[in-house]
Amino acid sequence: MEMSPDPVGLIDTLARLVAANTENPPGREIEAARYLADRLADFGLAVEMRDIADGRPNVVARLDNGPGPVFAFNSHMDVVPAGSGWTSDPFTLRRDAGRLFGRGACDAKGPIAAMLEAIRMLCALRERWSGTLLAVFVVDEEVASRGARAFVRDRPQVDLCVVGEPTSNTVVVAHKGSMRPVVRVRGVPAHSASPDKGDNALYKAASLLLMIEKRHRMLAAASHPLLGSPSLTVTRIHGGHADNVVPDSCELLLDRRMLPGESEDDVRIQFEKLLAEAKALHGVDAEIVEYRATTGGATETRADHPVVLSAAKSAHRHGVHDDALHGLQGACDLVHFRSIGAQGIVLGPGALDVAHKPDEFVPEDELVASSLIYRDTVLELLQRSGAGS
Repeated sequence: MEMSPDPVGLIDTLARLVAANTENPPGREIEAARYLADRLADFGLAVEMRDIADGRPNVVARLDNGPGPVFAFNSHMDVVPAGSGWTSDPFTLRRDAGRLFGRGACDAKGPIAAMLEAIRMLCALRERWSGTLLAVFVVDEEVASRGARAFVRDRPQVDLCVVGEPTSNTVVVAHKGSMRPVVRVRGVPAHSASPDKGDNALYKAASLLLMIEKRHRMLAAASHPLLGSPSLTVTRIHGGHADNVVPDSCELLLDRRMLPGESEDDVRIQFEKLLAEAKALHGVDAEIVEYRATTGGATETRADHPVVLSAAKSAHRHGVHDDALHGLQGACDLVHFRSIGAQGIVLGPGALDVAHKPDEFVPEDELVASSLIYRDTVLELLQRSGAGS
């Protein structure tokens, strides 16, 4: 093993990961998990495959290398469905003009490939660092983060972490969270020829929709320097069951985006108060019937923490000229690692604005650079006494 990146091997790793179809739903991460487990075992890490659901294992690998912090590399093996509109097979990596195309190329199999390459280099540099290195590659981040939630359930020790997501190798220290309640509005059915004998659930829902819009404008008054404002919107509506019947129910799917400092419990209370107000003001009979699965809540790591400073220094060293700290409008698994006390950042090759789209790609130079950024972040944070920088 060498201490410098192997671009050919790195691209081959990404090609193998892209070829493993891990579309979620349904998931099918097993093939990618077996490949990663074998590679990590070859590097000398102790590897476990932990089933989260049938055929859907997390890969958790560990290398103990003396006293020191526990540092985790984390990313997710699942990808969103490929969909249509591709100019080539989404599960065959295509190289063109310095770009590597394929589903998951940047979200997030590119980061996983780069992390694997960083781990390979770190195994060759064990005399330079002291501590414990974890690789935690999880299932289901794109739907409900069941993999990350399962990993943190037993509260393992993780002091520091880097979560691999497409950030163009810039340092992300904060991300929003999300909650999606399904609200059922009730009415009274009647024949549509005599609508006054019923109570139309759609009209009741219209009153609630106006209140939701007003609530969104109120939320917009708050702001975060990296994430902007929280939000509340309606993304789905369904009501009625026949052409000639006044609807007796209507369901709304709400999407609430949260800022760091907003807890899920507090937001649930806000929803209940909103529905109570709708009942008092407009006679809206409504209840939350379920909360749809999401990645989770919001979180933030302070800007002066060593993990932030080390990652920013390493990124600058390897060609990232954007020295600003950033935030993700979406959610990711950092929040779950933060929930067990880990301090961490999000960083990876590729841009979020090409993720989840046809012809998703990662720039080849960013992919190689990210492996060096990951490597040097660990070397600085877990530096062995007297080893030099």
